[in-house]
Amino acid sequence: MKAKKKFGQNFLIDNNIIEKIVGTINSDEFDLIIEIGPGMGALTKRLKEKLSNIIAYEVDTDLKEYLSNLEDDKTKIIYQDFLTSNINVDISNIQYNKLYIVGNLPYYITTPIIEHIIKSNLKIEKLVIMVQKEVADRFLALPKTKEYGYITVLLQYYFNIKRICNVSKNSFNPIPKVESTVLEFNSKEQKEDIKIDEYQEFLKQIFKQKRKTLKNNIDKEKFEKIKPIIEKYKFNENVRAEEISETILREMYKKLID
Repeated sequence: MKAKKKFGQNFLIDNNIIEKIVGTINSDEFDLIIEIGPGMGALTKRLKEKLSNIIAYEVDTDLKEYLSNLEDDKTKIIYQDFLTSNINVDISNIQYNKLYIVGNLPYYITTPIIEHIIKSNLKIEKLVIMVQKEVADRFLALPKTKEYGYITVLLQYYFNIKRICNVSKNSFNPIPKVESTVLEFNSKEQKEDIKIDEYQEFLKQIFKQKRKTLKNNIDKEKFEKIKPIIEKYKFNENVRAEEISETILREMYKKLID
């Protein structure tokens, strides 16, 4: 099977990496695994050994010849772009205890895929994904680093994130131009109840132009409202969003909607 550039296909062929990914998914027969982009089914085959329910989204219908023999009462392949899926509808007829999501994500749509998962408002036990190493660094970034930004803060609201392993480009066929990283996202048991759509818009606004200060990224009235928080944490009035932790940014957002 020749990989298609338009789908960002790079098939994982390294069994050691497959084993590491499978090892992070501690599901059983009463759980559900959603796989994004099964490709030729290398990871799917191993996941099936857990006896969990599996739904796999594959955009490339030419892969049916590799995936059709994996389908059974507990494994279903949906030939659809994951970004256009209604996940809640697709899993509505499946009884399960815990939900896991796993995938080797196309690098150019990694953030939209994660945003789609978040917007679906699913109760996820764990998300395990392989992404471009530079993207992984962004997800794991700390304040005051150049990688720290909107998506970092958004993910830190939802998950505790850790690096499982870095992956050589030689682990794929065809060989990509970039190194990869496997990340594990564990859902936080307790999250503050906020209007997430509004919070996302706030984050996008303050990180829109990272070189600008927080003061210059929002209007004067809003800045005056959050100024007491800036003073409380002894930040300079010219502080940038990238210098502020997720918990403090959330505090600022809450102040704006009071």
